[in-house]
Amino acid sequence: MSDNKPGKPAGKPQNKYPVNMTETPFPMRGDLAKREPQWVKQWQERKLYQKIRAASKGRPKFILHDGPPYANGDIHIGHAVNKILKDIIVKTRQLDGFDAQYVPGWDCHGMPIEIQIEKQYGKNLPTEEVLAKSRAYASEQIERQMKDFIRLGVLAQWDRPYKTMDFGNEADEIRALGAILDKGYVYRGLKPVNWCFDCMSALAEAEVEYQDKRDPAIDVGFPIADPDKLAAAFGVDKLPVEKGYIVIWTTTPWTIPANQALNVHPEVTYALVKTVREGEPLLLVLAQDLAQACLERYGLEGQTIATCQGEALAGIQFRHPLAAADKGYDRLSPVYAAEYVGIDTGTGIVHAAPAYGVDDFISCKAHGMKDDAILNPVMGDGKYASWLPLFNGMTIWEASKPICEKLKEAGSLLKLVMLDHSYMHCWRHKTPIVYRATSQWFARMDVTPKDGGPTLRETALKGIEETRFFPSWGKARLHGMIANRPDWTLSRQRQWGVPMAFFIHKETGELHPRTSELLEQVAKRVEKEGIAAWHALDPKELLDADADSYIKNKDTLDVWFDSGCTHQTVLRGSHREESHFPADLYLEGSDQHRGWFHSSLLTSSMLNGTPPYKALLTHGFVVDGEGKKMSKSKGNVVAPQKVSDSLGAEILRLWVASTDYSGELSISDEILKRVVESYRRIRNTLRFLLANTSDFDPSKDGVSLDELFEIDRYAIARMAQMQEEILQHFKDYEFHPVVAKLQMYCSEDLGGFYLDILKDRLYTGGTDSKARRSAQTAIWHITHALLRIMAPVLSFTAEEAWAIFAGKETYAQSGETIFTQTFYKLPHIEDNSVLLHKWDVLREVRGEVLKRLEEVRITGDIGSSLQAEVDIYAKGEVFDLLASLDDDLKFVMIVSRCGLHDLSDAKINSNFDRLGIALVSDLASTAGSAFALQVTPSAHAKCDRCWHYRADVGSDPAHPEICGRCVSNLFDTGEPRAFA
Repeated sequence: MSDNKPGKPAGKPQNKYPVNMTETPFPMRGDLAKREPQWVKQWQERKLYQKIRAASKGRPKFILHDGPPYANGDIHIGHAVNKILKDIIVKTRQLDGFDAQYVPGWDCHGMPIEIQIEKQYGKNLPTEEVLAKSRAYASEQIERQMKDFIRLGVLAQWDRPYKTMDFGNEADEIRALGAILDKGYVYRGLKPVNWCFDCMSALAEAEVEYQDKRDPAIDVGFPIADPDKLAAAFGVDKLPVEKGYIVIWTTTPWTIPANQALNVHPEVTYALVKTVREGEPLLLVLAQDLAQACLERYGLEGQTIATCQGEALAGIQFRHPLAAADKGYDRLSPVYAAEYVGIDTGTGIVHAAPAYGVDDFISCKAHGMKDDAILNPVMGDGKYASWLPLFNGMTIWEASKPICEKLKEAGSLLKLVMLDHSYMHCWRHKTPIVYRATSQWFARMDVTPKDGGPTLRETALKGIEETRFFPSWGKARLHGMIANRPDWTLSRQRQWGVPMAFFIHKETGELHPRTSELLEQVAKRVEKEGIAAWHALDPKELLDADADSYIKNKDTLDVWFDSGCTHQTVLRGSHREESHFPADLYLEGSDQHRGWFHSSLLTSSMLNGTPPYKALLTHGFVVDGEGKKMSKSKGNVVAPQKVSDSLGAEILRLWVASTDYSGELSISDEILKRVVESYRRIRNTLRFLLANTSDFDPSKDGVSLDELFEIDRYAIARMAQMQEEILQHFKDYEFHPVVAKLQMYCSEDLGGFYLDILKDRLYTGGTDSKARRSAQTAIWHITHALLRIMAPVLSFTAEEAWAIFAGKETYAQSGETIFTQTFYKLPHIEDNSVLLHKWDVLREVRGEVLKRLEEVRITGDIGSSLQAEVDIYAKGEVFDLLASLDDDLKFVMIVSRCGLHDLSDAKINSNFDRLGIALVSDLASTAGSAFALQVTPSAHAKCDRCWHYRADVGSDPAHPEICGRCVSNLFDTGEPRAFA
């Protein structure tokens, strides 16, 4: 806004010609960090969330289902981003006329909490103690996190959130397991799964990340055991050399002791290469396309004496490469034909340790290997079993070097180099993990369920097609993960988790024939006593005479099944009254395409045949101002608690909303300083609006729509135009354009234009004059709309302003909160499109006038713009639009006189040329509308009251210090104005 504010500040002694300087209790300084906790406390004490629910009764529901954060540790900036985004969306839907209930939740089971209990109390605690202490620990963590979420201004059903450890949710999860079992999705089998030695448990796909790791890359020879069959495969009568190897390449030497087969691609050409190594003739079997590169790597020279297709090698056997080192390895490895073998690196032959590789496992099983024949020497803690020759008791990582040494002693090691490569790691411990064959429970991705419908993969992929994605690239990401994922490993080997409450036959391993019925009986007990009821259960209580033949399954369900089932346990279970299925929206970080979005889709596809959500929204991760990942060691972590305590949660909320969350969100002290400045500009604008409506009662002071001044009608039309744009952004979950437009509106549309022009009318017009009341009517409507638009983002500020602005009666009717309201319906301006175009042109002309005034001010010829007189030379539409304002044109330009001259008039034109006034370039909004400006200092006296320079200052002897318009405004009927 300009500095042309007449009169003296409120609170100071008034002169005998007062201006209308109204006051407001809305302070200029937000003092957010100090005052926000008071509002939070009031919201809790006044049961604000419940008031909103009562006011929303009967409206259609909008349900954003909360992806549960894990109940361990204080919240970080990523948590704050997530919860603030959710809160903004819920509030926008609420203000848009929905009953937008928000039930927050927590993920409570799982290994991280169990590990915390082990750290605090030691290992080997009785199970009942582990469960009790884990539950108490999770409850404590939830209370800490909840307090911080509430401090962020998030409105939710905090008095009854959902927790995956609630007894009812645990019971319903067991029921969900029973339902997918009955449908035919669940099976038990030996299969390599992601295994963490630190977790001592299987991991879900979402719990695996990749980091660089340095390992030995080795070329290993398997001695020829079937020379005649090998010769026949290559089409030769006899092998020319007795000694030879088929060669494999691997970066996991620790898998060699468990080797049981070799794989070749059936359609790849393989070469029988004759070479000399350490003076001894030698045969090597290698992929033909890789043979030369392999020889060079081994430092050998050789020649291909025969070739064959991989299919011809199938069934031929080779000795284990450690056979010469220990008789415990004196066994044979058959060759299998397998499509997965590639020839981009290595030798074109892949060694198969079926216990430690998914493809190896599939190949060996396809060729008839039984589960009990699979060698599995690696124990759950990463050490080799005591029965393994040479390396027993060693961890697989420390055994790599001794294995290579023994291979070298046996003559089987052709090459060793150290290789840096991307390798699987546990996302919790950041330690390397392996594939390890264990007996687990799985959900089949590709089995036809008992009802004969589509497979789980097909149902899930169809569901993705029916889901809206924000941003749109999330669709391809989730589709790729579902299309390529293996069967879901449902079981875990922990205590603090929902039990897979099966009774298993001691001899056959089969489930009890009454499993579905038994699961329901267990669920009823868990409903009353929690998962401890399963551990305390004596099988005889449910199985009677069968009890001696069955054992209780010790596995727990994957925690991703816990959270992935909340559409069933919460939306259709514990909080069905507050929800509906499917949810309208799930919102989480972009990592949840492989996590919660993923597991929720799979569970709902199995249980309901449809996704649990209509739309998915993902946000990026928070980085520092330089785009670097946040790390305590780097010292670049920004804690939300610290920001709230120093700047206020409102600043965090504005930062979140103003950042494009679809990518990385950058935060730093410098960035937050800029957000603070943006907030101050918005707050100052709001303060002006509140102050200048503080003496306005719309019921008796309001001016009818058809009697409003033209600029006031334009201001309402412009606000309606912006509100329409912003509400569409809200519907599309786009918040940074909302903040950008809100800031631009406050600084340009209001501060830089409308309110700047309005000051003269508000301050110097008669207190009850139509001119002043017209302005107040417009800004009263605008403020109603503005507060509601702001409320989802600047919740504390909007609530503070609403308490002042609404008026006693309306405030009481609203339940003392803006959040029971809906977006404001502005009065419809009939000629809004005409008005918007007209004032767009006028604003552009005004912009040129202000630039010229500033140039003259810099020269020292004028002080304020009111000291200037302006002559505008225009033609055509621009002239007509300017002329339509009559004498009010000077108020729009904020000068003491504004003359208008028609460039189309030949006389004006000749005079114009003589004066040498330069043309201003064409206006963007009106083609071919060149115009010119002339600025001259006023020769008249300045009015002490309105600061205009006018010829009639002192024309009334009774009031020599003021101008005629002020005399009229103070003591007569008031000056005539109609437009501005």
